[in-house]
Amino acid sequence: MMKLKTSLTVLFILSGLYTHAQTVNIKDFGAIGDGLKMNTEFIQKAIDEVNTKGGGKVIVPEGTFLTGTVHLKTGVELVLQKNSVLLGSTNLADYEKNDRWYALLIADDQQNIGITGQGTINGQGRTLALNVLKMVKNGSVIDPLVLKRPNERLRPQLIEIQRSDKVLIKGITLLNAACWVQTYNHCTQLTIDSITVKSTAYWNNDGIDIQDCQHVVVKNSNIDAADDAICLKSSDPKSACEDVLVTDCKVRSSASGVKFGTASVGGFRNIRVKNIYAFDTYRTAIALEIVDGGTMEDVTISHIIAKNTGGAIFIRLGQRRKTSPPGIIRRIHISDMNVEVPNAKTDAGYALEGPPEEDIYPHNLLPAQIVGLPGYPVQDLTLENIVVTYGGGADKNKAYVSLDSLAKIPEMAAEYPEFSMFGELPAWALYVRHAEGISIKNSTFKYLKDDFRSPLVFDDVKKLTINNLNLASGNGTPAVILRGVTQQSIQKLVTSAGSNGKILVLK
Repeated sequence: MMKLKTSLTVLFILSGLYTHAQTVNIKDFGAIGDGLKMNTEFIQKAIDEVNTKGGGKVIVPEGTFLTGTVHLKTGVELVLQKNSVLLGSTNLADYEKNDRWYALLIADDQQNIGITGQGTINGQGRTLALNVLKMVKNGSVIDPLVLKRPNERLRPQLIEIQRSDKVLIKGITLLNAACWVQTYNHCTQLTIDSITVKSTAYWNNDGIDIQDCQHVVVKNSNIDAADDAICLKSSDPKSACEDVLVTDCKVRSSASGVKFGTASVGGFRNIRVKNIYAFDTYRTAIALEIVDGGTMEDVTISHIIAKNTGGAIFIRLGQRRKTSPPGIIRRIHISDMNVEVPNAKTDAGYALEGPPEEDIYPHNLLPAQIVGLPGYPVQDLTLENIVVTYGGGADKNKAYVSLDSLAKIPEMAAEYPEFSMFGELPAWALYVRHAEGISIKNSTFKYLKDDFRSPLVFDDVKKLTINNLNLASGNGTPAVILRGVTQQSIQKLVTSAGSNGKILVLK
């Protein structure tokens, strides 16, 4: 049984870690909340004074306070009171970089810091991003456009905290970043509690990015993002996201709901995700990806409800870095999921919808996918108490993969991992390739309209166990297709017709 070692010290943050020596108000330093006056220096002076005198609270009172980059410092809790707004400037010149990219609130190498309260941080992201785009086009900023938009490093985030210990983000609302909303990099004892994110104003608007952090709790939060909602990343081969709990969150995304990757150099260890409600999510509710040589192990995901999502699960072991082996995915347990995948574009109505991938790879509805590489299987993965309802209605005229062409489905080892990367797939419920130690039990896969494909396809799988599985299968196709599968045990496989499901074994 895998163990989660979530440090109690993280939870102590919620119960009075900060012992405030003093409380100051930014208005006492000259700040004016009219939405017009630039307040950067006044807010910074308040933070600096509290830091110098041993720590305490810096109050942002009711009002709209226009500002550029402000640096958080050790011992300081920035408190946004009700009806207060920190309004990000729309001029790039008002922002500073740390060693990654621009951000409105920055902290590097600090301790005991917090951003709390009932107020709002508004990045005015669309206006800011379009202003940056003008600068790139007129040559005042030299940077190649990426898909007709400025590079991520030129579009400020709202919060960027690095190499800091005992960090608390609680209660606040984050609106409209020009890029990722908030990033925590190499932090320890990080708690994100009861925040609201609404950032659909521009591209690359990840709701929360946690990179190479240890002892983390994310809880009780609502995330609405134009990219991945909650995303764990790893870019340091000597580090990893480790000892992380994500619980009781509601997510909406024009990409994936909860995602590990794409950056996956170090990896992800001892992670628990539970009690997540995902809706109107373009790609998959859960995406687990190792494509940069890292290790993902001891992950438990449970009690997930996903409505109107493009897919249930996408697990991918790839190899973008040719200088290192592909990496490892092992000991993953996913249970108690209830997912609805309609036959429709699930992020319709977003200001910035996901890309129309059907124009690139024509496909019918995509199944859940668990895909490794030849010689590098996804290992020891359990799916338990899973219910997925698909819209069905697949059309052979739209796209079709014959069973005799299973071997021709491309490996695409170095490609960016996405649920649509392989195009049309021969299964409508679950496609598994290059895997070992796969267990599926007490689960149901069904559809609303008939699908000409088989529900399950397993290709190059060792040690497959299926027990008590109910499948929609009323069109005479096999319930399970096995190709290159060894050491399998399939019991209590029942189709919607009430009979034992047919199993087709291919050479």
